[in-house]
Amino acid sequence: MSHTRIRKFNTRDAYPEQNLDNDLCMAVRAGDTVYLRGQTAMSLEGEVVGIGDPAAQTENAMKCVKILLEEAGARLEDIVRITIYITDRAYREPVYRVVGKWLKGVYPVSTGLIVEGLAKPEYLMEIDVTAVIPADRA
Repeated sequence: MSHTRIRKFNTRDAYPEQNLDNDLCMAVRAGDTVYLRGQTAMSLEGEVVGIGDPAAQTENAMKCVKILLEEAGARLEDIVRITIYITDRAYREPVYRVVGKWLKGVYPVSTGLIVEGLAKPEYLMEIDVTAVIPADRA
């Protein structure tokens, strides 16, 4: 089975202010594993939402995670690993509260990192997700 690449795009369109030309996609399904591109304050329509509000940005990111997983044939409960990046320690609590609401009862492994910055200065957080679809649904 070949990899399925979902929502292909080029960085010159996503980041017109930067001189980039990379072919990427929002999700890759490789067998029963789904890898998502880091989700941020950018909606799937390309708009930045929740400027200055880490909780609102996380709501957007998790909404995008759910949509992308579903497009790949997975569900939120299939998430096995998350990595959360925040640009300020003060954002940890609001970001993790939102993630916890979306992933209640899922129990993925999780890593959290504080970073100096993300792809756009407006981004306060980013979440990276890997999911594995159970054999009975693969």
